[in-house]
Amino acid sequence: MQIIPSITTITKGAWQDKLAEVKKLKLEEVCLFPTCLEAKERKKLYRLLEQTKVKRIPLVHLRGDMTAGEIDYLIKHYQTKIFNTHTQREHPFLWDYGKYQKIIYIENNYGPWDEKEVKEFAGACLDMSHLESDRILNPKRYKSNIRIIEKYGCGCNHISAIKQKPFRDEKNELRYDSHDLEDLSELDYLKKYPLKYFSDIVAIELENTIEEQLKAKECIAGLLDI
Repeated sequence: MQIIPSITTITKGAWQDKLAEVKKLKLEEVCLFPTCLEAKERKKLYRLLEQTKVKRIPLVHLRGDMTAGEIDYLIKHYQTKIFNTHTQREHPFLWDYGKYQKIIYIENNYGPWDEKEVKEFAGACLDMSHLESDRILNPKRYKSNIRIIEKYGCGCNHISAIKQKPFRDEKNELRYDSHDLEDLSELDYLKKYPLKYFSDIVAIELENTIEEQLKAKECIAGLLDI
């Protein structure tokens, strides 16, 4: 199992600081979440990535407007083998994804997985913090998603934080999961889940600095006893 720090893009401009850290630390492998970047900013991100030592990006979170050219670029230059996206109910692709269908995994988020969609694509991307938040607040959704994982397994994972108190997100849904880690204890929930719920590629999906993500990586490895 590989636990890999990520360049995330939720906090405006912070992704550039993460790239600077990646360059300073001479990291050769990261995951990439260009989820909040429009096309112009993504081009800038790719240019800056080429100035680092990064050779491999095992997992990339797709946006609906990302082109086939971008996917081909990531595969060619960074050996990307796994892409994930939210269900097409939430974020439909704006182009024909057919060529890449079997390397795109569907992430759990709002609403239960659609088994037909999971089968149509490469399989399930299991976000552990979304799952844990559902366990607490949405038992029906949680049980449905557990059934899918038990039946099909998962091809990749995201790991974020679980807060002590719930909050309302941008869709006004009550949640415990967060992309901001304030204390390593916010990862303790991972001990609840068996190793079979974790894949070979585990991306740390946090807005925290790369150095903080590397500390989280050590913590996660200890929690999972790997």
